Amino acid sequence: MGNNSADQFFSRSQRAHSRAGEVSNGQSRNRMPSSMGYLLIALFLALAVFFLLWWMLVSGGDEAPWLPAGLAASVVLLVALSAREVIMRRAWTKYLLENGIQDRSKSRSSSERGRTQKRGFSASLYASALRAIQKQSSAADSSNSPPESHFEVAQLCHDYLASTEDAMRSGSLGGEKGIAMRAGQDRVRELHKHHLLTWARGHSLTLTREAQQKARTSDKIETANKALECIDSTLRVYPDESELHESKAAILEFVASVKVAHWVELAERSAFKGHNRRAIDRYRDALFYLNQQGVKDEVRIAGTERIEREIEKLRSRIQSDSLKRQENSGRSQ
Repeated sequence: MGNNSADQFFSRSQRAHSRAGEVSNGQSRNRMPSSMGYLLIALFLALAVFFLLWWMLVSGGDEAPWLPAGLAASVVLLVALSAREVIMRRAWTKYLLENGIQDRSKSRSSSERGRTQKRGFSASLYASALRAIQKQSSAADSSNSPPESHFEVAQLCHDYLASTEDAMRSGSLGGEKGIAMRAGQDRVRELHKHHLLTWARGHSLTLTREAQQKARTSDKIETANKALECIDSTLRVYPDESELHESKAAILEFVASVKVAHWVELAERSAFKGHNRRAIDRYRDALFYLNQQGVKDEVRIAGTERIEREIEKLRSRIQSDSLKRQENSGRSQ
């Protein structure tokens, strides 16, 4: 199998393989995820919020402190229960991926029957992990899902591809199971590309809109640069995606327009105050950013013509002021 392109973007997951004891098929297993511990922690946090808020209200002289305290604790429980499905689904997916990795330290003298059972068990775990990824992928594709949900699915796809690559290289899966795993890898690669591109598109668009709403120029540029980092990180994985290049060009044009508008505004203020030479210098700064890469030709040409006209007006004004000063100087003599 070829190298997985996802390795260029995500760092390899570190998985700790704790051994709780040998099982009948010779494979170690990590502790299975349990929702009981999650619910106990959520209940503990809710009780802590209740008693803390109740104590604060009692200290403040509130006559019915249990009502707002109980309401706050209920909100904590509702949020925890709402997030339970997503958290447990991801925990189960990671568990399946971790236990699907072949134990390379197993002795070569194991019987053929034991190896066959191990292969079947691992293949079934990978199949379960694939189904879990597909389920989370469908949830992320819902209309109200945020871009971060697509990023999480892309991470799970990367973990799956990394684990299956290890299993395929070890030669522990062959025949029909190997063919099925290759088919699963192809499907997961498609999901990885889909969700990573969807995340990049949604996240960069959100950041760009946020940049447009910023008041200060520095905040606009800083937020737009974050959108560029998002696009660039995805381009390192999928460098041939034309949509990403178009998005990057649009963001670069936005950054250039912000800088040009900033220097044009400073130039206009200087001209209004009568600092004509300073205004010309600031118009030249605007021309510098206008001629940078990322600005469309029609925008560059129109902007350059406008700024050059303003510079000519200022030069004429400077010459006129100079002539007036000379005339006034001659009259005074």
